[in-house]
Amino acid sequence: MEHTAQAESEARPAHAPEAATESSVTTGGKATAGAIREGGYAAGLRNRQVQMIAFGGAIGTGLFLGAGERLNVAGPSLVIIFAITGLFAFFITRAMGELVMHRPSSGSFVSYSREFLGEKAAYTTGWVYFLHWICSGIAEITAVAMYLQYWAAFRDIPQWTLALVALLVVLGANLISVRWFGEFEFWFSIIKVAAILAFLAIGCWLLASRHPVDGHSTGPQLITDNGGMLPNGLLPAIVLIQGVVFAYAAIEMVGIASGETENPRKVIPRAINSVSWRIVLFYVGSVLLLVLLLPWSAYKAGESPFVTLLGKLGVPGISGIMNFVILTAALSSCNSGLYSTGRVLRSMGLAGSAPGFTTKMSKKGVPYGGVLLTATCYIAGIILNYIVPERAFSIVINFSAITMIGTWVMIMVCQMVLRRKSLRGELERPSFRLPGAPYTSWLTIVFLVAVVVLMVVGGGDSAMSVYCSPLIVVGLVIGWFMTRKRVAEHAAAASASDSASASVPAQGSGSASDSAS
Repeated sequence: MEHTAQAESEARPAHAPEAATESSVTTGGKATAGAIREGGYAAGLRNRQVQMIAFGGAIGTGLFLGAGERLNVAGPSLVIIFAITGLFAFFITRAMGELVMHRPSSGSFVSYSREFLGEKAAYTTGWVYFLHWICSGIAEITAVAMYLQYWAAFRDIPQWTLALVALLVVLGANLISVRWFGEFEFWFSIIKVAAILAFLAIGCWLLASRHPVDGHSTGPQLITDNGGMLPNGLLPAIVLIQGVVFAYAAIEMVGIASGETENPRKVIPRAINSVSWRIVLFYVGSVLLLVLLLPWSAYKAGESPFVTLLGKLGVPGISGIMNFVILTAALSSCNSGLYSTGRVLRSMGLAGSAPGFTTKMSKKGVPYGGVLLTATCYIAGIILNYIVPERAFSIVINFSAITMIGTWVMIMVCQMVLRRKSLRGELERPSFRLPGAPYTSWLTIVFLVAVVVLMVVGGGDSAMSVYCSPLIVVGLVIGWFMTRKRVAEHAAAASASDSASASVPAQGSGSASDSAS
């Protein structure tokens, strides 16, 4: 027991406040249902819930709504773009998995940044990720309002009003125990996955039976007869990579969920391996069917391509049902954002780099302080929907992409440092690793930097988000100088606590030894 406790203590990073408060109860090496992890978090997420949180959280508006506009611009080449982007999403997920296997933590990459790169990196990573989910959550709320206006009963209601209602719904769903959150997300994700599976089945049947859609014969000729794979040229397709990246947002959610997962070292690798190929299959497969069943020019911005296609079949109610499924998807993704930011903000609050109230937790282990802070910031999205309802989705989705890229780069850097430390013998590298590292690590970082360049080349709202990013940097610098003293005080207190805790087993060991002799 003493050796186990010592090993666990050594595995924790110095000055990691969330690790310092960790307490776990295990039976036979497996966490019990009532196990408490990382400062009051309950290990209440099961394997099926973790898989669907990671899988379902990454299936949202990027595919269901954003793909319509992307198809209209890039045409059939969007299939290849999704495949390439999916490969790098796989690398990022495996890098995240390697970090999780090193040390499961609800603080996730913020905690890993603190361990491998220091407090400044943890501060930067945490706030950039927070900004990502603020923008992403606004995009999801905007999407909900747009989906609701598909039905005539909601068309006369202002978009900002519908967005406010959506915010209240996801906030209420998030302020429950983690087990209930996991159950809600499990069934939300089941609805999304079942809908895509049904679409894939219908699409394959339409192709196999040569059934016409909207007067068009289905099949590869829809591609060749409408300008080929690159109807608008190569440059628009390349530029669109920066938009497609957003579709894979939330793949890092599995890392945050690891701190509240039963038996994470067994569950997380299984979840990552299964989620990675399923996401690529579903994304690439869905987009491929879309271009084989209707001309790419039939899809448009502001309307889900799935609703467009199913509406052409002429079956009453099909497009309405699909629209409801997509509405559920947007609510689910926003709910996941509140979950993740609540945990990340608490990790930062414990380190002193976020307001103190973000450390507040309910009796059921919900970090409601961080959740409420995120929900309050979503009000900005409602204001945006009031000012520019027709551009709200496009504006925030591009800001979300730039902050998400920053988070992913930090994950890759942390994985590289972990590998380097293991080569020097400073720690043991997990057996679950990023394949091809360090080459795949560098390749992924180069790809993500290239995406930022493409955002500038693309112009419009995407370029504006890059141009405004220096303002984020300035804000982060100012914030660091305002909080660095508090961060140093928290780090010193955590270090003193770790030293005091380490001395207790040592004294006990000596006493036991004396008794034995």
